[in-house]
Amino acid sequence: MRTDGSAQGGGVRPGGALLGTGRGMLGAMAVVIVFSGVVQGYLTPLLPELGGRLHLGGVGQNNLYLLSQCAFAVLTPLLSRLGDLYGHRRLLRVAVTLVAAGSLLMAVAPTVATLAVGMVLQGAVVGFFPLLAGILRSRAPERGRIGMSVLVGALLIAIGVGGLVAGTLSERHAAAGLWVAVPVAAVAVVAALVLPDSDTERGGRFHYGAAALLTAGLVALVLVLAQGEAWGWLSARSLGTGALAALALVTWVAVERRATHPLVSVRMLRDRRLAVISAHTFCAAFGTIGFLGANALFLGADPDRTGYGMGLGPQAIATVSLAMVVAGFAGSTATPRLARRIGDRAVLATGGALTALGFLGMVVFHATLTQYIVSALVVGLATGLFSSITRTLSAEVVPERETALAVGVNELALSLGAAIGAAVIGALFAAHQHGSHIALSGFAWSWGVCAGVALLGSALALAYGTTAQPSVLPRTDTVTPKEGIA
Repeated sequence: MRTDGSAQGGGVRPGGALLGTGRGMLGAMAVVIVFSGVVQGYLTPLLPELGGRLHLGGVGQNNLYLLSQCAFAVLTPLLSRLGDLYGHRRLLRVAVTLVAAGSLLMAVAPTVATLAVGMVLQGAVVGFFPLLAGILRSRAPERGRIGMSVLVGALLIAIGVGGLVAGTLSERHAAAGLWVAVPVAAVAVVAALVLPDSDTERGGRFHYGAAALLTAGLVALVLVLAQGEAWGWLSARSLGTGALAALALVTWVAVERRATHPLVSVRMLRDRRLAVISAHTFCAAFGTIGFLGANALFLGADPDRTGYGMGLGPQAIATVSLAMVVAGFAGSTATPRLARRIGDRAVLATGGALTALGFLGMVVFHATLTQYIVSALVVGLATGLFSSITRTLSAEVVPERETALAVGVNELALSLGAAIGAAVIGALFAAHQHGSHIALSGFAWSWGVCAGVALLGSALALAYGTTAQPSVLPRTDTVTPKEGIA
């Protein structure tokens, strides 16, 4: 029984929330997610110009991205678990404040040190989706699927628009684009303050030993994935870091299995449906996100010098990226309706098949910009589809008290899939290097590998069970008279 008075209308809610469980709540959540998208999209076009101004070369810029990736890997399970233990709204406010502080720090005083600290603080964006999923499932389960699809769509659009606006501003002054995130941050902080808290049952304690082992394992894993090509995959440094990652993660699993209050329940990780969802997410992210940097390289390549590419400038590349995220928005918002018609398993499989179709289209059709963009839009559509359905299902297949952690596990699978995809593509490019540029065969192999991994994800989706479980959210997407509209 709810005691928050949210059954009717709006007004002030106990616990500090000013919103009910209807459109007002979803609107505030969308504001938080838009902030996440801007943060994830606006730095990519800025760093090359900022690097020149701050005398930071390619290696230094790569190290900044590496710091960010390490923060993503570490903070995903920690923020998710802390939210399930101590309150989703409380940890959401902490995460939004950290990201806002990092964004403001970089804009006010852009130096190498502040960029490094700011990007680490911005790593807390990985907690937004899991924590919002915990609130959404608790406060408005009847809106779960439509709500998640809208949030994913808002994220994708914000990534594209944030990058385009920041890139345009930075053409006159390199640091001007850093201010793009600041006003959005202020609005997101307000949105986090007015959101209601989840009323999920809480209990247990935070396992600091398990957290330390998981952090060490994930940091070592991200390091070897990001730096393996530069170090040499068979070098002592790469092999040693990989061994450290494996040892820490194996020890973490052993500790978790014996713990009275585990950080991440091994039983949850054994759930076949969550395992299938996470594996599918890994495969989908491998290409759709792992190839983003390479996509910009192909679009920007000078065909007179390399024999391929479109010769586009930064603003034109950002426009193509925006078109892809608009296609992703369409895929995301169509997901609840599609799931009702063909079922969850079929939607998962369709997302993988569409991703493969897009990359195979690039293999065959890349001679003209129109041909390439058509294939890229198919990949964008598939990105929205898989992002929505996997985040939705990962929230549904576990008990409500583990919602944020389950979505966090899925987010971690997404991050690792993207990192490994980028590492594999980098290795393929290195193997097909001709002088100062990458041979077309390097792109062709990359497109083919991305298509193959996507097809594997589509095949894995067929193992997803469709039997209803008690923990699954209600499938209705209509508003009941009891909940009303806030």
